Amino acid sequence: MPRLMPLLFLTLSLPCLAQQGTETVPPLTVTVGLNHAPPYRIVEGGRHSGLYVDIFEAIAERLGWKVRYREAPFRRVLLMVERGEVDVMLGPLRTPSREAMFEFVAAAFPPERRLFFYLGEANRIERYGDLYGKRIGVLEGARYFNRFDQDPDLIKESAARYDNLARMLARGRVDVVIAPELVGLYTLRRQGVAASVSPFFVPGQRSWIAVSRHSEAARYAEDIRAALKLLEMNGTYEALVLKYMESEAL
Repeated sequence: MPRLMPLLFLTLSLPCLAQQGTETVPPLTVTVGLNHAPPYRIVEGGRHSGLYVDIFEAIAERLGWKVRYREAPFRRVLLMVERGEVDVMLGPLRTPSREAMFEFVAAAFPPERRLFFYLGEANRIERYGDLYGKRIGVLEGARYFNRFDQDPDLIKESAARYDNLARMLARGRVDVVIAPELVGLYTLRRQGVAASVSPFFVPGQRSWIAVSRHSEAARYAEDIRAALKLLEMNGTYEALVLKYMESEAL
């Protein structure tokens, strides 16, 4: 597959780039490992959507790639990437422990605050120290921020999906749930859980398009970055972000 033109020439050749890479070489087929985490990654009735999926689909269209999906819990997707069973994962944070199994290709997805959701004023989190003694719901395999991830004195109760964590909060099995802002708001609304948001939060980091180091797609890191740049330049990226931010904000 030929390389995309250098970014210097993108502004002069948008129509041409839309088709480049599809005429002379069969398109690459990439398998994306996906967990259900609306509104970023939505898996419903065999259909796949969400902000991260839509952005990657737009990139793949520019590259002439075909995309297929394998659904699994977040922790399982990490293992699938490590084993080379899937090519791409959408949205992991970049950490030293993941560098060995991922090629972190592009910080494609906007940063998002980590919020602490609670029921009952006794579980309101005003500062980090308020977390001690609380049962905190976390997603299996997820990373939130270094101090929290590495703190052995916190009581963490894990689940495979944020839907499960919302139900655990509603049933009193956890006192607090930590989640990315839009994921938490979306999930709690869908589950009918009238949780409050604690004043204490942690600023987010950009999350990544990550490619397995076993995957042929890792050869095309520059192409992925160039296609993403094109989406930013022509307004597609901003339109997708606003679509989901506006539809999911309370």
